[in-house]
Order: sequence, then C-alpha cells, then structure tokens
Amino acid sequence: MIRVVVIGGGQSAEHEVSLAGAAGVAAALRESGFAVDELTIERDGCWAGTAGLLADSPARSLQGALAVLAGADAVFPVVHGPLGEDGALAALCGLAGVPVVGSGVRGGAIGMDKWATKLVAEAVGIRTARARLIGRADIGEVEFEEPVVVKPVAEGSSFGVSLATDAAQLQDALRLAARYDDRILIEEVVRGREIDVAVLREAGGVRWAAPPLEIRTASDAGLFDTTAKYDGSANFIVPADLTRGQRSAVTTAALRMFDALGCAGVARVDFFLTDDGLVLNEVNTMPGLTAQSQVPRMFAAAGIEYGELVTRMVRSALAEAGAAAAARARAQARA
Repeated sequence: MIRVVVIGGGQSAEHEVSLAGAAGVAAALRESGFAVDELTIERDGCWAGTAGLLADSPARSLQGALAVLAGADAVFPVVHGPLGEDGALAALCGLAGVPVVGSGVRGGAIGMDKWATKLVAEAVGIRTARARLIGRADIGEVEFEEPVVVKPVAEGSSFGVSLATDAAQLQDALRLAARYDDRILIEEVVRGREIDVAVLREAGGVRWAAPPLEIRTASDAGLFDTTAKYDGSANFIVPADLTRGQRSAVTTAALRMFDALGCAGVARVDFFLTDDGLVLNEVNTMPGLTAQSQVPRMFAAAGIEYGELVTRMVRSALAEAGAAAAARARAQARA
C-alpha cells in the first residue's frame, strides 16, 4: 500500500485554510486506498502528529517529523504561503529523498514571489499590470498618483491586499501589506473579468487545463479580497462563459506560465480578461484544495472528481520521482 504523508498548517496567514485543505486531501486519499499519515506545522513552527506535538521546539519537532517522512512513499504538502508553498517544504523533501506532490523548489519560490512572477510572464510574452516594487522602509516616501492595488509580494489568499483611491488609503494599504511582507507591490487597477485556470501535470509529463472559472464578487470595489474569498459572497461560474477564442487564449497562457515557472502537480493561474486582452494576476503553485475550492471545481467540470484529482497528483509525483531516479542511474552508468 502506498503511504502518503499529508502536511497542513504552516506559519503563514493561511494556516486555517491549509488545515481545511489538508484534512480534505487526507480523507480523500484514504478513501482511494492510500495509507495516510498526517502532520501539522503549528503557527509557531513546531510540528505535530495526530497525537499532539512531536517536541517543544521547531528544530526538535522537525526531527520527529523527519522520522515520519522517512516512512513515506510521497509527501503531499497542503501548506500555503511562506515556508510552505514557496519551495521550503519541497526543499525539505528533496533533502530527505522523498517524492513531493506539487511544484519543486524553483517553481514554488518563483510562483510565490509576485514580482518575480511578473518578470517571468513578461519574458514569455504574457502581459501583467504595471507595478512598482518598494520596501517596507520606503512606505513614507510613496506619493499617491492614481487608484492602485497594494499587495505583499509573497502572501496568499489576498491577505494584506487592498485598494487605495486616495493618499490616506494608500498609506493605510501600505502599512497593512507591510504586516505580511517587507516587500510590497503597488499595481495599477485592472478592470476586467476575473478568470482562473487550473493546470494539472499528469504522470508521464502530459499537462492540461481544466475548464476556466470566472469569479464574480459582490464587493463594491470589485476586489476579490480575503473577505470575499471566504464569506460565501463570491460567485464561481465554471465553465466560464467564454468564446472559443477567449478560452483558447487563456488556456494557452496558463500552460505557458505553468511551463515557464517549472510547475508540477497542480497550479492555478489567475487572469483578468480585459477589453485589450489577458492580463496575468498571479500563479498559485499550491492552491486551495478543499472539495469546494476553485481548482477542484474546475476539474469536476472536466469530469475529474476530488478523490481522483488528488490521486492523480500523488501518482504524478511518484512517476516523476521514478523517472528522475532512472535518469540519475543512467548518468552514473555513463560516468
């Protein structure tokens, strides 16, 4: 029986979101016939198992967690944000020699960094919102020029994201973003439909996109912020009502970003569809994974139910690890 360790929690603002996703993934994998162990990273960095904390400090508890990882055939880290989705857990699994579900260190690190993601997007011909990057120390020097969206560079679930329409709001928005990151993005406001695309890389390397999803929010500002994400007010429409040309364009762009970042497993690529074409918003290399989250909804529209989706993600990770091991063996044989 294949044994999978599912990791949830983490030290980011998305801790509770991660716990819900990890619980859903663990239950679905058990129903699909996998043996599952669960680990939780507490807010203070200590690791816990189902029986409680593994030790009283992050370092000592990590020793206990590594013992659990050592018995795994694969690790499924459902941890969002810094010290999780940003490649940190992929690096830990790589050092431990255990296959990891989802993107590796490079894809996770670049995808988590909204500024770096912009640079990659522009290099492969995908438009992004005009933006400038500032540091926390520069907040007091920023002058208001036009309505902008302010974001922490490396945070998820729209934590720390706000719209500023005057000078006072701008300073409030910058201070809020600085609570989550010492690097801050100030972006032009993009007016358009919010279209998300989920991409899956299957065992064997084939990757494909599920039917796109459109987000419609009741927010007066039209901003899909943290509140709108989780208060049930947003309306998810899947498949999105797109022309054949629009669907082709958004799917092609999503696949191009997936490949450019070196993603694996599942990633969600978010766009604005404007009168002038597509504008990339961001890429999530470990998106929300409860059964009600956007990515499972998109794959359900393609006939891939939740349990099948997470099963395919595990099998993809195992296949990629096997292929990598075979390539290393061939290289050593030639040496």
